[in-house]
Amino acid sequence: MRGILYVSGQTRTMGLHCVLILCLFSGWAVGYKQGENVTLYVNKVGPYHNPQETYHYYTLPVCRPEKVHHKSLSLGEVLDGDRMAESLYYIRFRENVEKKTLCKLTLSEKQVDELREAIEELFYFEFVLDDIPIWGFVGYIEESGFLPHSHKVGLWTHLDFNIEYNGDSVIFANVSVKDVKPVPLEEGAGAAVGVVGVGGGSLTVTHTYSVRWFESPLPHARRAERLRDYSFFPKTLEIHWLSIINSLVLVVLLLGFVIIILMRVLKNDFARYNVEEEGGCDDLDQGDNGWKIIHTDVFRFPPYKSLLCAVLGVGAQFLTLATGIIFMALLGMFNVHRHGAINSAAIVLYALTSCVSGYVSCSFYTQINGQRWVWNIILTSSLFSAPLFLTWSVVNSIHWWSGSTQALPATTVLLILGAWVLVGFPLTVIGGIVGKNRAGSFQAPCRTRNIARQIPTQPWYKHTAVHMAIGGFLPFSAISVELYYIFATVWGREHYTLYGILLCVFAILLSVGACISVALTYFLLSGEDHRWWWRSVLSTGSTGLFIFVYSVFYYRNRSSMSGLVQSTEFFGYSLLTAMVFSLMLGSVSFWASLAFIRYIYRSLKMD
Repeated sequence: MRGILYVSGQTRTMGLHCVLILCLFSGWAVGYKQGENVTLYVNKVGPYHNPQETYHYYTLPVCRPEKVHHKSLSLGEVLDGDRMAESLYYIRFRENVEKKTLCKLTLSEKQVDELREAIEELFYFEFVLDDIPIWGFVGYIEESGFLPHSHKVGLWTHLDFNIEYNGDSVIFANVSVKDVKPVPLEEGAGAAVGVVGVGGGSLTVTHTYSVRWFESPLPHARRAERLRDYSFFPKTLEIHWLSIINSLVLVVLLLGFVIIILMRVLKNDFARYNVEEEGGCDDLDQGDNGWKIIHTDVFRFPPYKSLLCAVLGVGAQFLTLATGIIFMALLGMFNVHRHGAINSAAIVLYALTSCVSGYVSCSFYTQINGQRWVWNIILTSSLFSAPLFLTWSVVNSIHWWSGSTQALPATTVLLILGAWVLVGFPLTVIGGIVGKNRAGSFQAPCRTRNIARQIPTQPWYKHTAVHMAIGGFLPFSAISVELYYIFATVWGREHYTLYGILLCVFAILLSVGACISVALTYFLLSGEDHRWWWRSVLSTGSTGLFIFVYSVFYYRNRSSMSGLVQSTEFFGYSLLTAMVFSLMLGSVSFWASLAFIRYIYRSLKMD
């Protein structure tokens, strides 16, 4: 597609109106009077099977005004690849139009080839009318026969706009080419058919359009339902409820099994260890084995303290961010008419929740006798932002090279960097200072000796890799069904609406991760291995590896994505997604294991 993959310079200099909070979630109704102009914006085009590979509509040889005027966009719309510009379509409220001429174009042989290539790659276009997206295909392609083989490519030069209204507001709009004959684009300049003229190696086409208005009983407040029912893109979410209920039942049974078995084992341990105990914790290692004998080593601080605390801090930040996004969605702040609202909310919340990562990381770092707290704050602030910036740089460079609208303009890049430099990083520092000053001493029920106890040889099923496999697979199995729908939304065309179910699955994911981590930690301590600190993070944090493996499976078997542009973005951001899950679940599993260890050693009988 190198023939058509360029972006007009005007795209780079468009005005950006980014009011992050006040206008982010605005969705008030726009009232029109009879005959008032309803602006239709052209937005983008791209291959049907590559949702993130999009280009400006005017990169194609189509009807365009002499001077292109772009619409002011929000931050979320720019991040979503939107580049809305005014079109030549003239639509008046509740006034029908029949086959009105849009423009007459004389296409060169090169431009005809560009259109042919776009149509063969199943390019679709997206228009926007009153915040309602309108989709349609650029052309028509037909393959028939084997010997002789027939390959026909046609261009749609006439569009029928069907618009529904209620009172003074627009409810829904779509475009159709029913009963419209496509203009054939033959190799070279083509042949004269209908509105097509040929001369001197060029092709002349006349673009027309019709507008028809239909009254709808649906009120403006519910017009999002009408768009969700529209099926230009394939729908795959019909079995959502049944699949989620099945997953919930399996997870509840799993949690019940783990909790019951673990409590019975602990009860027997307490009964055995507390029989005829004399003295305090320091005398508990005389002639016993199991987790009690390592009480003087279990609270020995781990290596790489700063990195561990940074992982816990950033994990806590993403827990806060994910919870905030889900609750905002439940409050109705995101819907199909608010373009990119969730992207803007994620950026704002990431910057604001940076104080959480700084506080949690530096507070715990101080508790475990960390001395280089300044370095800890820097590591915490860059643990995720550095990989994010590196991945974004590669992906954005490829989008820029190909001319995709997914490449962010310089103003947007400066805005996002400014949000991190002026808000995110300072809040991390402030949170770290507050955490350092408010951190108390580390609460350990038993004292730690200076010399570490020798760890016995462990069987193969207690090795780190085995624990990571078990601890990662079980939480992944709890979300595997919902993960498909999330991928279909992010990397497909679906509109996700069941945020209540998402909240339930999110809670179950955290519960499963905590329970599995506690169980694996118990088995580790029973083998007299006190190196649980990093093991608790890695065991459940390995869920991210399973999620990345699933993303590879989804790419190969559940999608039709292809090409360098789409593949780079998919795998780049899938890696970041896996990292987010690893940090989040690693943090949850660590705190669950720490609380469990404190509980069992505090519960030992001490006279």
